[in-house]
Amino acid sequence: MTAVAHQTRTAPAAGTTRPRRGAAPLLGVACAALATVVWSGSLVTARGLHDSVPPVQHAFWRWVIALLAVAPFGARQAWRQRHLFRRHARYVLLASLLGVAAYNTLVNQAGLTTPAATMGMIMAASPVLMAVFERLGGVRLGARRTSGLLLACAGVALLVGGGADFSAGALWMPAAACCFAGYSALLRRRPAELGGTAFLFTTFLTGTVLLVPAQAVSLAVQGGFRPSPGTVLPLLYVGVASSALAFFAWNKAVALIGATRAGIVYYLQPVCVALLSWAVLGEHTSRSRLLCLALILAGVVLGAGPAADGASAGGGRHTPDRRGRRAAYPELPTPAAPVGPRSRGDGV
Repeated sequence: MTAVAHQTRTAPAAGTTRPRRGAAPLLGVACAALATVVWSGSLVTARGLHDSVPPVQHAFWRWVIALLAVAPFGARQAWRQRHLFRRHARYVLLASLLGVAAYNTLVNQAGLTTPAATMGMIMAASPVLMAVFERLGGVRLGARRTSGLLLACAGVALLVGGGADFSAGALWMPAAACCFAGYSALLRRRPAELGGTAFLFTTFLTGTVLLVPAQAVSLAVQGGFRPSPGTVLPLLYVGVASSALAFFAWNKAVALIGATRAGIVYYLQPVCVALLSWAVLGEHTSRSRLLCLALILAGVVLGAGPAADGASAGGGRHTPDRRGRRAAYPELPTPAAPVGPRSRGDGV
């Protein structure tokens, strides 16, 4: 009995666990980088469409297009797992509200008056907010992450206070950053039995339904927009690339390396947005804006980087939460789920 038990415990580690641990961080970083670069283009698009497509209609049609793009891959699986989604309805509703309905609508609203580069710099605070939500979930934050949070907040405060081109509309961006960070933190708690593509399809569908009342009000008050290559092509980009592709890649990254480590890669966004806004929209970068960018990036690198407060070199440890359960840093791999009817390769 003892020999059999020992063999059962050690055989999987030699055959499957180590290769997956070696490949997962690299794949997770690549997925996070892909999502970050693509999302940088969506901020530029939000600014580029500010005078032709109302913010709510921009968000609504974005998710309609994304839903159509994901449906061939996730609709059937979502239908098969509909009883599971009903069981976790509150979780799905909150993820859809934060990551789909609210986040992009707030970004589009900010794009009415805020330069794309400024929006990208404010969004650079998201990784620190992700670390804060991790702490609220029971993970130790530590002095290093707390210091990074304060430094990044100082950079955002300087930016909002006059360090860059600023208007009252930029106040929508901190709210958008909170929504995105909350969505990313929620991904760590996604029930294991929910398939990745099915989850993506369901959140897109739920978020689109949540936007229907706002879409109706926007049409009644502002009227519709005129379809043209200048409006349809950007909407196709944000619907297919920035929504279907980028959200799939980001969800995969968070599943592999956790929200905090994926947030480290997210630091690339302000740089990408600044370059794209300069090349596409002709926006200029001032010295004061570069200073704000440096402060925010220093804060998020310090605050959301690998924890040094007693953490092992391997990148994580378990700490008890308020209810005595074991809470893991996102760097640690998720324990393998029991083998069942669900396929192990079904998505994010």
